[in-house]
Amino acid sequence: SYDAWRWFLSQAGNGHIVILRASGDAEAGEEIYRQIGGAASVQTVIFDDRKASNDPRILAMLDHADGIFLAGGDQSNYVRFWKGTPVQKAINDHVARGRPIGGTSAGLAILGAVGYGAMDGGSVDAITALRDPTGPAVTMVGDFLDMPYLDHVVTDTHFTARSRLGRLIAFVAQVRAGGDSQAIGIGVDEDGALCVDKDGVGRFYTAGRGYAWLVQPQGVPTLTSGTPLDYPVVRITTLGTEGRIDLKTMRISQPVFEGTASVVAGRLEGVPVDPHAPWSLAIHGGAGVIERGALTPEAEAGYRQALQAALDAGAAVLSNGGTSLDAVEATVRVLEDNPLFNAGKGAVFNADGVNNLDASIMDGA
Repeated sequence: SYDAWRWFLSQAGNGHIVILRASGDAEAGEEIYRQIGGAASVQTVIFDDRKASNDPRILAMLDHADGIFLAGGDQSNYVRFWKGTPVQKAINDHVARGRPIGGTSAGLAILGAVGYGAMDGGSVDAITALRDPTGPAVTMVGDFLDMPYLDHVVTDTHFTARSRLGRLIAFVAQVRAGGDSQAIGIGVDEDGALCVDKDGVGRFYTAGRGYAWLVQPQGVPTLTSGTPLDYPVVRITTLGTEGRIDLKTMRISQPVFEGTASVVAGRLEGVPVDPHAPWSLAIHGGAGVIERGALTPEAEAGYRQALQAALDAGAAVLSNGGTSLDAVEATVRVLEDNPLFNAGKGAVFNADGVNNLDASIMDGA
């Protein structure tokens, strides 16, 4: 969002911006300087090893920066290249002086007090994290960056697009079980930015649709290695462009929607649904073809009624926070019970690979 960038540049006094990254090129810096404007200069430093974190020229650049921005990429490189080096100290000193810092994707992932480091070389998905929140793929890193108002915050990115609510809950569960009973999560959707001022009040900017998600599990879970997560109560609140979040109290004014979810045996349930989100449900009836001209009005009405009932069944699942897989299953169950559509039985597989229906082929005749 260009509006978010303009906000960031204004917080930096429209001065000198330093972008840090461990992959890619300086193109983003050029875009900020030439297309957005409002910065005296934009410099990009690309790290490819730990040695550069002791370079006095880079340290001087960071010392004189009015704003620092951490680019996307692989956050494990930031941890390996910066942690325990003068660059880590320079970034924390910059923030301690009241100067702004920002990050996107991997850069945002490490801004919390404890961050997901992706230290195993991959990017853990929600299913894996919920099945074993202390497993080797859930690599949390602390004692790295010190951000005001983020003392107990775990951040996550690409939130809705990559279905990361479940994994953020798993991250917070590990941090809480590790001793921080106040830990909460904040997820940010793609094309969006949560901008927090010096008083800890944040607003959300977006170039599309999306929100910032406040994820607040209640209580401290008991975690056992290799065991799926159970978390009975997880409060979820979303921030849009009209509301504000106070990071001192962790409260959102004018939330877009909110509710309570739960995790049962590693399965996320009851997620509140965005009432404004567009969705559609496609129904494929198989290879059978019936020409409309061959239908009597009564037969056509019967087909329409059956299709509408199937659509309503799937829509009800989605509206109540169910998954797309559950919606398809509900839809197909309606059709398989209707002789107009099904001479045999259908097959629907759940996330565990279990066939919930009776055969492998839906006839479609």
